[in-house]
Amino acid sequence: MDNRLTENNILEQENKLYSAIKDGNITALDQLLHDDLLFILPSGETITKEIDLDTYRDGALKVDELLPEIENLNIIDDMAVITLTMKLNGKFNDVPFEANYRYIRFWKKFGDGIKVVGGSGIATV
Repeated sequence: MDNRLTENNILEQENKLYSAIKDGNITALDQLLHDDLLFILPSGETITKEIDLDTYRDGALKVDELLPEIENLNIIDDMAVITLTMKLNGKFNDVPFEANYRYIRFWKKFGDGIKVVGGSGIATV
């Protein structure tokens, strides 16, 4: 795998992440998320990779539709910072939801690939 940080490679990783989220693909998410990931949810709670994966393992989160729009993508040495808006709908703990979010995500190059090391999401109008 070519793991140089280019705009195309980051967008490719983002697309893999979207597919993994929508499909609830724990194996793909495990590969895309760094073991030391920290992410701040729209609720303000900080989660780790394992907490995120458990959300999919236990079936709490099911995403039916995911519509991202990239706003910015900056590559800084071996790291990329991306901002985007995303419309999501699905179910959380069997309760339907539809919402718009703004995310910032940090991708970093490692010997075994490009992985998400951190990020944050907020609900938008």
